[in-house]
Amino acid sequence: MISFRRDFASGLITIVPIIVIVLVANYVYRLVVELPLIRQLPEPVGFLVAVTVLFFGIYAVGYFMRTAVGRVIESLLDRWVDQLPGLRVLYKASKLAVETAVTGTDDLQRPVKVRLWGDMRMTAFKTGKTTADGRDVLFLPTAPNITSGYVIEVEPANYESTGESVEDALTRILSAGFADDTPRDPVQIDVGETEA
Repeated sequence: MISFRRDFASGLITIVPIIVIVLVANYVYRLVVELPLIRQLPEPVGFLVAVTVLFFGIYAVGYFMRTAVGRVIESLLDRWVDQLPGLRVLYKASKLAVETAVTGTDDLQRPVKVRLWGDMRMTAFKTGKTTADGRDVLFLPTAPNITSGYVIEVEPANYESTGESVEDALTRILSAGFADDTPRDPVQIDVGETEA
């Protein structure tokens, strides 16, 4: 029964994201095709025209946002959305996801394990910055919302490299630890023990 549940869960983990992608793609396609101006064109041509217009629209907004006025508008928008309790998390998470997908994770240096209290360790990321007294500046994200967290200054002796990629560490944090694929040592059972 445990094997069946594990296999079924593994199937769900594989199939559900694919179904979500197909449903979202279909929804976006239908939304674009049903636009008033696009509806007058034959369906494939209308969709291509809409995607082209959308592409150049995104490019124009991006070009404008790199100007001084655009940066001011973006900071005002960020501050305004930050005051909306429900939308704040969605906005920041989607913004971070797009930034990570577009620019990659090069800004985040390798993940490390930080010893904070006793034997407890937490995952943080090197920022590549160092304080005047020689401590390394690390970003310690919260789970599952990695857009918030703490900037901490740590002695190099108080953290160690995890040996994993930035993507693996971010996946573990975003999933609140449920997507941790770190191999575990097998449980050792004494040959003399019998099952109860």
